[in-house]
Amino acid sequence: METAKIIKGNTEQEVWAELEKDLNIEEVDHYQVLIEQGNKVIEFIVDIDLGGGFEGGSQYAMLRSPVSNSNFKFAIHNEDFIDEVGKFFGMQDVETGYEDLDKHLVIKTNDENKVRRIFACDTVRNIFIALDSFHCGIHTHSYDGVHQHFLELYVDENVDDLLVLKSLYKVFYNLLSAIEQPD
Repeated sequence: METAKIIKGNTEQEVWAELEKDLNIEEVDHYQVLIEQGNKVIEFIVDIDLGGGFEGGSQYAMLRSPVSNSNFKFAIHNEDFIDEVGKFFGMQDVETGYEDLDKHLVIKTNDENKVRRIFACDTVRNIFIALDSFHCGIHTHSYDGVHQHFLELYVDENVDDLLVLKSLYKVFYNLLSAIEQPD
């Protein structure tokens, strides 16, 4: 079994200095690393398949980290036509008070006040507004009968751009920190 690469840093700048050393996006088809920043461990995966012939190819980035706040429920994705129809028929989602965000995202949670605090951060709000194809939320996985909660962000656009990847990491780390803050 292959051992996962581990990058450690106290700040985002330290982490990205290490990531940029071995993440040459022109040569990457699959990159996976565990990032230890502060007291958090984040799994970071980039997968790029250019396809060939008639295949269109695919690309995605995924970030995942265990969360200690197992009572908080949270899921967001970009709004599509089905969501617009659902809202017309009464489907509920959280309104944050930020019009650009509320028009673009569907947000589900059991703690609306915490979500409003999370999206009070300009960085988090602006990055999620810019994304068109993603889903993010807290998911429960069971390993040998033990339930563990993870914050997961899956993006399948523009992952061949280092600045986009850096922004995704920044928003994920900010989101994770906000979720784990005590109420």
